[in-house]
Amino acid sequence: MNHLESVSSGKSTTDTPSATDTLFAKIAWRIVPLLFLCYVYAYVDRVNVGMAQLQMKQTLPFGDLSYSIGASIFFVGYLLFEVPSNLMLEKIGARKTMLRIMLGWGAVSTCLMFVRSEPVFYALRFLLGAFEAGFFPGVILYLTYWFPAQRRGSIISIFLAAPVLSLLAMTPLSGAILRGLDGIAGLHGWQWLFLISGLPAVLLGIVTFFALSDRPEQVAWLTDSEKNILRKQLDSETTGVSTAAHTSIKALLCDPKVYVLSLVYLLFIGCVYSMIFWTPTLIKGWGIDNLFWVGIYSAIPYLCGIVGMTLFGRHSDRTRERRWHFTGAAALSAAGLGITIVAHGSFAVSLLGLCVMTTGMVTLTPVFFTAVSEYVPKKTAAAGIALISSLGNLGPSVIPPALVWVNGRTGAPYTSLGLIIAMLLLSGGLLLIALRPAHIARTTAAYEST
Repeated sequence: MNHLESVSSGKSTTDTPSATDTLFAKIAWRIVPLLFLCYVYAYVDRVNVGMAQLQMKQTLPFGDLSYSIGASIFFVGYLLFEVPSNLMLEKIGARKTMLRIMLGWGAVSTCLMFVRSEPVFYALRFLLGAFEAGFFPGVILYLTYWFPAQRRGSIISIFLAAPVLSLLAMTPLSGAILRGLDGIAGLHGWQWLFLISGLPAVLLGIVTFFALSDRPEQVAWLTDSEKNILRKQLDSETTGVSTAAHTSIKALLCDPKVYVLSLVYLLFIGCVYSMIFWTPTLIKGWGIDNLFWVGIYSAIPYLCGIVGMTLFGRHSDRTRERRWHFTGAAALSAAGLGITIVAHGSFAVSLLGLCVMTTGMVTLTPVFFTAVSEYVPKKTAAAGIALISSLGNLGPSVIPPALVWVNGRTGAPYTSLGLIIAMLLLSGGLLLIALRPAHIARTTAAYEST
């Protein structure tokens, strides 16, 4: 029997580096692909609303501001329901939580095909955010049950490649649906878009209920020896940033760094969604009128993003460093957007700038939440991760409409792009200030104890 077989059977598993690597590879293959697929469909909603608005504004009495408000109100639902959902996950488990979330968002997403007025659009977008609110922080919390901090950056990067893959695949597919199915069965292309994308989420919710396990201790596919190795790894995890000393939710709420981290997330995720929402419009403004090709060109930067975020995540884990990886990604995003501005609509150079910008932008979230999951201690992880995420998600509800207003007042779209650059750089600087490296925190603690 070779070593891999002995690890799988549990007959002679020992706590060796090889056995540990094999164990975490086994766990990753068991749980990450399904979570990855679910998050792909979560982002389908966000891709679709960005593409659908190109046609919705032609068939419905919506202007840019109405659309922007409807797209952004999604995150108000996030703000209100993210923390309660994560606290409920700890009580009832991941299986029931994911079933509730995915059944709800699949149904509401499908109902968007019936939108005829602004109030209905706003209401459905709010409900979509309310149902989806617990998914992302719930998965981040769930991953802390299975992976120690020193392995979490790579895993979160893999999981967060799902939105990038969704954007990569769905932008050209959405363009094809808008163009190819428009008028079929008396429905507009944007109606077909919501119908086709909403129903699979309902089916995936049922699959997750039966396929996931709430905790490692409950699974039959890990041997007792493997469970012991996992528990030892989780109990002795090492972090890249200093960990807070919260022992209660009250202490968490009194920690000013939690609100600084929320502001960091608000700034950069607001910028990310602003670019997701408006990249198709930006490309269309470069003289690309065919919606299918708008989708194709919108997808190209995400190819670069998938490679970049994977490399950043692996290097961040290998070096146990989070702060400068985040700041570097923010600076890369700002530089790419600066290239796009300087290019003044030159197609090739502008697209290059978008590729650089997207590589940095898609890297920000996995590095950030790896740092957050290390900073917030286990006792308050459910509330802490959700609180930072929910407060930060005010960014996509406020920043895109604010940028539309700025564009309307100035008549110059590049003004808002300059503001995005400033917010990206500010987010990087704030994170550097808010979090200390773990080795400095450990050295300080050792000095104070002597």
